[in-house]
Amino acid sequence: MEATIDLKSQFAHAVLPVTSSDEEARQEFVKSLKFHLASKVAPGNRLAYAARAVGRFAEVEGKTPKNYHEIRAAMNDDPYFRFWSAMQRNSQEMMWKSVQIPVERSLPELIEASLGETGAGGTLTLDPALEIPRYHRHVDIHCMPGGYHGEFAENDVANGAVYDRAVYLYAMGRMGPFNSDIGDTTIAYVKANYPDLKPRRILDMGCTVGHSTLPYADIWPDAEIYGIDVGAPVLRYAHARAESLGKAVHFSQQNAEHTNFPDGHFDLIVSHILVHETSHVAMRNIMKEANRLLSPGGVVIHAETPPYRDLDPFDAFMLDWDTRNNNEPYWGASHEIDPKQIAGETGFDADRAFEGMQPSAFDAEEAKRTKLFQGGDFAGGGMWYVWGAQK
Repeated sequence: MEATIDLKSQFAHAVLPVTSSDEEARQEFVKSLKFHLASKVAPGNRLAYAARAVGRFAEVEGKTPKNYHEIRAAMNDDPYFRFWSAMQRNSQEMMWKSVQIPVERSLPELIEASLGETGAGGTLTLDPALEIPRYHRHVDIHCMPGGYHGEFAENDVANGAVYDRAVYLYAMGRMGPFNSDIGDTTIAYVKANYPDLKPRRILDMGCTVGHSTLPYADIWPDAEIYGIDVGAPVLRYAHARAESLGKAVHFSQQNAEHTNFPDGHFDLIVSHILVHETSHVAMRNIMKEANRLLSPGGVVIHAETPPYRDLDPFDAFMLDWDTRNNNEPYWGASHEIDPKQIAGETGFDADRAFEGMQPSAFDAEEAKRTKLFQGGDFAGGGMWYVWGAQK
């Protein structure tokens, strides 16, 4: 029997943590606070910049700010910006706490559910000897306690469960009931620009819990779908979630820089918000590995938020907030990449590199987007930046 999908709430699949009324109220408060900050408070930063910060900067430097670095220098000490920034960071920490509480309370049941019978045909392969990359060991990305790989119990799925619910709150429900908007949007770009591509095997690099992985199984039902990540807890959860939703995906614990798949094994390789969580060197290693793994004519495509060069300098400053305030040390550099240059450095033909902005596939009225790209307003812009290359 087909399940009824409520576009106004997250789909309650079999391993989604069950919340009490008080726990859900707390989470909804955080989601509402985030939306209030994004839609009502954040715009005041531009007014503060025009009224105070730009003049103070000009007095000291003898010029007006010309780029987002100079705008940041002008705004760092502005009281309104500091107020908004503190509230934004606090809302992030409140979000993680609000989802940790029900996960911690129900962890034994979540683990038991994840170990239950499966029937979709997917697989899970873990590698306890895998070395977690330094860029994940040394920082809890986006302030998520324990990152993707932290384990607190045998057969742990805690951080997968935490991430699943937190993403819905972080995006304020604007990525759809399955949090699948980035995958759906990337698919739309592939279908529009590579209509003759009929992938036999598809790889999602940095899949976490499979939010963006599962749509590929719907669009290309005859293809083999693979997802890799460095974190065992998120992969255990991803496998259980996919099986509960009837999607056959082959998950394995691997570093996208160096995988164990044979040469030319995939016709389509994708990632969704992976690049900004990897280092300068790692991102290039990932592209080199994608080049090795692709069949002739195959495509690698990464989905992120837009590069700073395409934004007004003040908007770039606002989007760059995460670099220094949300445990995203690679965020800024990832928004200054040149796809043609990277393609040429990593074995691809630079002339076959591409980039573009793709409108969000989830454009329902419930999304209530701000149409802005700014810190703490993930998915608010209503578009995703896609870039990559064809082999």
